[in-house]
Amino acid sequence: MDREEGPDASPGGAADLGEPQISDPTDPEEPPMQKPPGSPLVLPHTLQELLSKDTVQVQLIPEKKGLFLKHVEYEVSSKRFRCSVYRRYNDFVVFHEMLLQKFPYRMVPGLPPKRMLGADREFIETRRRALKRFINLVARHPPFSEDVLLKFFLSFSGSDVQNKLRELVQGVGDEFMVCKFAMQAKEYLPTDIQIQFAASRELIRNIYNSFYKLRDRTERIASRAVDNASDLLLFGKELSALGSDTTPLPSWAALNHSAWGSLKQALKGLSVEFAMLADKAVQQGKQEENDVVEKLNLFLDLLQSYKDLCERHEKGVLHKHQRALHKYSLMKKQMMSATVQNKEPESVEQLESRIVEQENAILTMEQRNYFSLYCLHQETQLVHIYLPLTSHILGAFVNSQIQGHKEMSKVWNELKPKLSCLFAGTSDVLMLPLSAQEDDFLPS
Repeated sequence: MDREEGPDASPGGAADLGEPQISDPTDPEEPPMQKPPGSPLVLPHTLQELLSKDTVQVQLIPEKKGLFLKHVEYEVSSKRFRCSVYRRYNDFVVFHEMLLQKFPYRMVPGLPPKRMLGADREFIETRRRALKRFINLVARHPPFSEDVLLKFFLSFSGSDVQNKLRELVQGVGDEFMVCKFAMQAKEYLPTDIQIQFAASRELIRNIYNSFYKLRDRTERIASRAVDNASDLLLFGKELSALGSDTTPLPSWAALNHSAWGSLKQALKGLSVEFAMLADKAVQQGKQEENDVVEKLNLFLDLLQSYKDLCERHEKGVLHKHQRALHKYSLMKKQMMSATVQNKEPESVEQLESRIVEQENAILTMEQRNYFSLYCLHQETQLVHIYLPLTSHILGAFVNSQIQGHKEMSKVWNELKPKLSCLFAGTSDVLMLPLSAQEDDFLPS
């Protein structure tokens, strides 16, 4: 479907990016914020370092498991941990939930939707690709990559994976509770953090919308290559069918009875070249799907997770902080009213106790709010570290076009001389025009 605007929903649809030699360029118009050396706020990674953390393969297991309700199983292979484990979609769901519970202020990529009934082969393959993108983004995320949750998910081969994942998180607390920088997050943040947050959010939104459109165009290009392959194959088959026609030639249909026989023999042989052209077109379409569309989807998944994180910040900790402040204001008014009305000391003491509790809650929410902004600042850096992925995408697209046109051109050039045999042995038949200069005799 032709879309002109990128929606907020995450696109569905594995991207093997390898370990490219790419530097981490800095936008000259937006110099990096100067921070003290060794500041925990600054991410020191490059794209190459992130990609080299791990490469995870997700392959579909052909047999569906289960006695009655069949389910799909995946083989998940980690290069870093040098092992393969088997996971169901629901295992990914629980892993995703535990990541959100433990890292609520980080970019947790979304999962593809679950389809209850009638999951066809195309849906299953699209979901497999999306799961592969998800686990690779998680495996390359700095905090996630060092967490026990990831190692367990990629290496544990025992049973009851889902409950054991929950046990790993139970009673531990989220990142705010265990991060040694959580209480001092405010000290590391720039004074204009809210302005920077708003500007970054707008920039990421614009980048997402543009890449969404690029992904749609690339999908259309890859789809056209496959459609072109089908047309070329049918074109060749029709030539072959024409050359294989056994209908007798009436004596009055042509003066030269041997011309049609020669033409049929030549037409029949051309189907081989058209089958080769179709094969080259299919290869190009698949290459663009795997090397270009999937890289675009990977980047879109990352950008979507950033947008989701911004919404969680506003609707979560920031909203709770504002509610706590509002509640505190109401309690202070009650306290003042009780003092003016000279109520019983017990009632006043209870109000004072509640106000102290509320002040502590507000302090905690303020600290969480600053820690959320601290994490948002780092996640923004992470998105920008991934931005050179654009060069991978464009390079893959250009290489695919060059290679595809080169291979198809070779087949076309091999086909061209064979057309001359269509007119061999006939002195009274016009030769096929093969150049632009010979087009003039054709009727307009």
